[in-house]
Amino acid sequence: MNYSRSLQAALLATLSRPTPVIHVLIGPRQVGKTTIARQIGEAIGIPTVYATADSPVPLDAAWIETHWRRAVAAGTATGAPVLLMLDELQKVKGWSETLKLLWDTRSTGPDIRVLILGSSALMMQEGLTESLAGRFFLHRCTHWGYPECRDAFGWSLEQWIYFGGYPGAAAFIDDEISWKRYISDSLIETVLARDVLQMSKVAKPVLLRHLFALAATLPAQCVSYTKMLGQLHDAGNTTTLAHYLKLLESAFLASGLELFSRGVQRKRGSSPKLVLWNNALVNALSTRSFSNSIGDTIWWGRLVENAVGAHLCNSLNSVEYTVTYWRDGDHEVDFVIARGHDVWAIEVKSGRSGKTAGLIRFRARYPDAKAILVGAQGIPLEEFFSQDVRTWLV
Repeated sequence: MNYSRSLQAALLATLSRPTPVIHVLIGPRQVGKTTIARQIGEAIGIPTVYATADSPVPLDAAWIETHWRRAVAAGTATGAPVLLMLDELQKVKGWSETLKLLWDTRSTGPDIRVLILGSSALMMQEGLTESLAGRFFLHRCTHWGYPECRDAFGWSLEQWIYFGGYPGAAAFIDDEISWKRYISDSLIETVLARDVLQMSKVAKPVLLRHLFALAATLPAQCVSYTKMLGQLHDAGNTTTLAHYLKLLESAFLASGLELFSRGVQRKRGSSPKLVLWNNALVNALSTRSFSNSIGDTIWWGRLVENAVGAHLCNSLNSVEYTVTYWRDGDHEVDFVIARGHDVWAIEVKSGRSGKTAGLIRFRARYPDAKAILVGAQGIPLEEFFSQDVRTWLV
């Protein structure tokens, strides 16, 4: 497949000129971070050094120092700037301290431009904020959206909603059994075993897997921690479950959205709304086929709602925006976006009831909130998914 994501062009332009910071590219596994790095290396027109730390053998500071010396040697030999790209860097022990030391001494040598890549938001951001504060610029490589899958693979909207946005899985969609096995074995298992369990000390790895599987069966649904405790063996307590949900979010797998409220206390005690960041993660673990899913209006509605939630989580910077939901008794708003004092209430309709009682109740309580209807009589689904989310947040 010869396809370039828009992020590739933006990064290429940035790294083609002198830069005062380290550029950091984070995102899920198998969405094209390495491909973007290699495409940049081929197009940038200066010497490049690429190395990956995605190894079963633990690596240390010597690995970083070795490839830095390779970049220095290339720059010294050619007299040109050099692009150093280090992939899955979060797996190298003490990576941020080592990189800081090397970066701060670069003024005495060639112009070394650095791009580092990682698939763990938690470990990357911890290292960046602890040791590299003021020295980096963060770029986010998200799951593939509908326009990218349409342009690259010719997918329909329904195919994207079902098969999600993993480009490597596109070759398997004509054989759904093989597609499900690929997603489960090559993506889900790899992320859980090699990424999530390396992020943080996980006392109950089996519970973490079961929690993810539970979330995949309940997309876009609010589930109380008490109910989760009843369904998960050896679940411990709600604090453990909340922590494990955060780990899954840091690996770009799933989020437990909190209840929107102006008061922090109420949010912390709320039942999370489970959103998988890519619908492939839902359907790979489901026994339903593509045709069965489309024919089941209730299940399809959940897939559409989860796709909207995933679109929001993937598109909106968590530093600037918060993605939550709202519920008061039987009244509910599917998603609530907040940025400072600005609030947007998003209601998703996918052929189900067109009632908007929850939206009406929410706006009565928060009269300054702006309402957005997606699907049915609102923004057509194809139009909504084809645009950057921030297009609608005006």
